[in-house]
Amino acid sequence: MKTTMANASTVSRKWYVVDASKYTLGRLASQVAAVLRGKHKPDYTPHVDCGDYVIVVNAKDFKLTGNKMEQKTYFRHTGYIGGAKFIPIKEVLEKHPERVFEHAVKGMLPKGALGEKMYKKLHVYAGPEHEQQAQQPEEWKF
Repeated sequence: MKTTMANASTVSRKWYVVDASKYTLGRLASQVAAVLRGKHKPDYTPHVDCGDYVIVVNAKDFKLTGNKMEQKTYFRHTGYIGGAKFIPIKEVLEKHPERVFEHAVKGMLPKGALGEKMYKKLHVYAGPEHEQQAQQPEEWKF
């Protein structure tokens, strides 16, 4: 029996839409990352981008467990001495709610050029409407 490996010409992609209001942040992000990588397909190949496109709607309504709403912060550095900035998740959710979900998924994808290709297939919207109606996405159930 011969093992077959996927390549760019043999990969077929689908579009999926997920409603984030039903799930917790981390559990949904890990499932979305697996779909973006293509791990749900039988012809998954680690060094090939064989994943599908994912549209996440209602990204502002996901659930956080425990005290994460009060305690979780995002770190960034300005590049200057003493330039550490800690931004609470509450602040990010008020200004850009889709960034929280994007950040969670990006951390679960491979680092490097392949991970960037996979990340570009993710479309996150804070509200219930999205712009990819023409692709006729299927609803993804976890």
